[in-house]
Amino acid sequence: MKLKLLLFVGFIAGIGFSQAQGLPTNPEPGKCYVKCITKDTFKEVEETIQTYPAYTTLNVIPATYKTVEEKVLVKEATKKLVYVPATYETVEIPYVKQASRTDLKVVPATFGNDSRTFEVYPKTSGWEYKILEDCPSVNKDDCVAACFVEYPAQSKDVGFTTLSADASTNSIPVPEQSTSYKKRVIKTPARMDEIEIPAEYTTIKRRVIDTPASTTTNTIAAQYQTVTRTILDKKGGITTWEEVDCELLDPNVLPVFYELGSARLTSASKKTIDDTLLPMLSDSNVSIEIMSHTDSRGNDDFNQSLSQQRANSVVNYLVSKGINRSRLTARGFGETRLTNRCSNGSDCSEAQHQKNRRTEFRVLSN
Repeated sequence: MKLKLLLFVGFIAGIGFSQAQGLPTNPEPGKCYVKCITKDTFKEVEETIQTYPAYTTLNVIPATYKTVEEKVLVKEATKKLVYVPATYETVEIPYVKQASRTDLKVVPATFGNDSRTFEVYPKTSGWEYKILEDCPSVNKDDCVAACFVEYPAQSKDVGFTTLSADASTNSIPVPEQSTSYKKRVIKTPARMDEIEIPAEYTTIKRRVIDTPASTTTNTIAAQYQTVTRTILDKKGGITTWEEVDCELLDPNVLPVFYELGSARLTSASKKTIDDTLLPMLSDSNVSIEIMSHTDSRGNDDFNQSLSQQRANSVVNYLVSKGINRSRLTARGFGETRLTNRCSNGSDCSEAQHQKNRRTEFRVLSN
């Protein structure tokens, strides 16, 4: 009688504890349950900003000249006297050899720098479960604590260039070039008999402006950059408990293997995912962790990166099948968790190395 009373009291206490912890009220023996928490969902928005302003450039087209010929008088007509010939004197006659012009010098545009701060990830918060250390109970669920955690928003500074002063020109005057030619003129006329002496001419060449200097304008278009920001789309929260196979809580090897140095999913690997993970994720709200590994050959850092790529390949494939990315976690372990003795420098067959190039999954209590 005393034993039955103790069992009854223990049963009542267990029910009270389950209700206090929010655990399933009617659990079945030998079954495992995970608390499904709907995670926050986010979406990306794009915003276009000007990173470089529009401006103009100027090209100077120099003035052009042409050469013209001009007939000029170098000796006037006169008369020659038989007895007293005429006398002459030479004078300098100036003329413009090259006309004046105005050259243009380009003053380039000047620029400045500025920046703008954008929020690229919002402030988030949610529940997280932690197992307390030094739990005295065999059942670790007795020591589970729910913590409300808040993460601050993340910002990013984006620099851009501003136009301080646009391009312009300065005028540079170039003076004309002058010279002269010599001319003989009568100083004293002839006397007595007069003999006609005809005038004398010569041809001179001079350069004159054909087309004046000018400029052409070229407009440089502004440059823009698209900034992608992640914002909160839907707030998550605690939902219900999901019954799962207890074996799914421990790492389970998927028969998904990779070629050496590759993270590509083969058609056979995709079929394995379709038959194993996709039905479980479609029929419940549980979250899973994808864990990928490499063999020991190659550089350790490369293997770590490769294993993360392999885990990402499985997650991306599931997302393409309609599974929410917030329910999937991808982790790469490189060559840190080998399943056999094939570590660095070991003599192993290709089949033994391939066993280490594996992907595992397990159900998470999120």
